[in-house]
Amino acid sequence: MGLEFTTGRLADAVNWARKFSLFQYPFVTACCAMEYMALWGPRYDVARFGAEFPRFSPRQADMLMIVGTVSERNAPVLKRIYEQICEPKWVIAFGVCASSGGFYQNYAVTPGIDHIIPVDVYIPGCPPRPEAVLDALILLQHKIQTGEGHSQRRIRLAQQQQASGGAR
Repeated sequence: MGLEFTTGRLADAVNWARKFSLFQYPFVTACCAMEYMALWGPRYDVARFGAEFPRFSPRQADMLMIVGTVSERNAPVLKRIYEQICEPKWVIAFGVCASSGGFYQNYAVTPGIDHIIPVDVYIPGCPPRPEAVLDALILLQHKIQTGEGHSQRRIRLAQQQQASGGAR
């Protein structure tokens, strides 16, 4: 009983620290980039969410932000970048094109990045309003704190399977 309580409290503290130190890797492909760059200026103060500094190597990031349209040709590149990010990792689909393909409903465009990689938070809009992006960051922080992120659930499931396999 005491061990579960201790590790649970430690996991809560680690998740609290993680939610305020998001190292993002921007995968920017289209016109939403203008809104993305404007958001990271001083007016909206994204630093208060701990997500202000982009990393330009996926190995140094833990949050992947896909901004804009992802073509079928870029899909394998996006998958490889996602795989290079260390666990736990989180993904945000910035804008309607990243979320669902937007108004580019044709053979060359991926109909949403969730066909390629798991997505934690979707931000609607063409382009999304800065307030919507801030709401998405708050939602992602909540998911990180409670352990509801895709990679956190995958890690927890693997640990449970390992524990049940080791008990046999």
